[in-house]
Amino acid sequence: MLANLIYLFALTLASPLVAYRMIRFGRYRRGASEKLIGLSAQRANELRGDASECIWLHAVSVGEVNLLPSLIQQLRSRHPEVAIAISTSTDTGYDVAVKHFGQQSVFFCPLDFSWAVKRSIRNLSPNHLVLAELELWPNLIRSCSALGVRVMVFNARLSKKSSAGYQKFGFLTRPTFKRLNWVGCQDDACEKHFIACGTPKENVCVTGSLKFDDAPTSRETPEVLARHQWAGIDPWHRVWMFGSTQAGEEKLALSVYQSLIKEHTELRLILVPRHPERFDAVAKLVESAGLKVHRRSSGESLADRQWRQDTVILVDTVGELRHWWGVSHIATVGGSFGDRGGQNMLEPAGYGSAVCFGPNTRNFAEIADRLVDSGGAIRVASQTELTAFVSRCLCDVPAADALGRFAQQMIALHRGATERTLSAIFGGDERQHKSAA
Repeated sequence: MLANLIYLFALTLASPLVAYRMIRFGRYRRGASEKLIGLSAQRANELRGDASECIWLHAVSVGEVNLLPSLIQQLRSRHPEVAIAISTSTDTGYDVAVKHFGQQSVFFCPLDFSWAVKRSIRNLSPNHLVLAELELWPNLIRSCSALGVRVMVFNARLSKKSSAGYQKFGFLTRPTFKRLNWVGCQDDACEKHFIACGTPKENVCVTGSLKFDDAPTSRETPEVLARHQWAGIDPWHRVWMFGSTQAGEEKLALSVYQSLIKEHTELRLILVPRHPERFDAVAKLVESAGLKVHRRSSGESLADRQWRQDTVILVDTVGELRHWWGVSHIATVGGSFGDRGGQNMLEPAGYGSAVCFGPNTRNFAEIADRLVDSGGAIRVASQTELTAFVSRCLCDVPAADALGRFAQQMIALHRGATERTLSAIFGGDERQHKSAA
């Protein structure tokens, strides 16, 4: 009851912003009934079908959804008798999930109101609720526990700062952490943080990060090659891509680019903003810098005409970032020069690009540190350092290639989290525990 009151109060305070975004950007409209009142019996039957068991996998948005393809492929291959229902919370996450798994398997996760989550659980009747990374909603987890649904967190991450915050309000948060039946953590520090927040020690283990397993291994894929051709890349070009950018980072990229293009005529720039609602603003920013913008959404390929230095490619589409990283020779991972906390740097690293990122990578602290320590990436703290990094990659191509090789070697050493997660979901101990419940 207390959680419902808190959510209603927060929703009331946020309603002007919600209304503005609904009108201005069309956000929050889709799946309104599933979010507010929960999953209907009819939709739940479509998701579950005649399966004897059901796994509910929740991935909040695009980044988490992109963790799922390999895991779900192996789940379906090994256990075709089990239904897999995938929920997400955002429009972009929903679209990417539908693209991967089909609309028949995807729904919008209910908001954490007790009536919505209870309705969803009762109608879907899952055996497991499997949460990606850190989506700890009190009503959802409490209701699952009360209804005999095992709650699992895979690829779990919990920073020192977040852990301290949860512990500060432990009288509210500790019961939620205590109800978690299994937590597969990305690293040792994360394991300690979950235990400190109240998760029983015997329910927590280190599996590593699925992001290592999901990292690409080759540029020679149809998806990458198609984008390479679309961009009209010549053999002598050196492509610098700044991906998952936040406000302020595109301006940084354009300043660095313009400072280098006179000396380095081979340099080309691709920008990929993180949020779709900023696509138009970024296009105007490129033009205001005196450059031309070629938008991916235009559908017009650069393959039949020369990609000039005065043209910046703007990838203003959703779900393509992974494949565009494979086009880059030099890669800068956004969200790391402000307070966002960074984005996934394993995708460009997996392709063997020369990777750098800014000083703030708290969301991927362990991965960023491992890449830097292995010689597979560089951390830069300012525009001056970013300019020096890109310049060195242009002047010393063997050194840039070495960064990529070291990154790929480090990733290869840390694969295996997917298998450990599958074992936890369908291992003997888990089966026995489920049967006993």
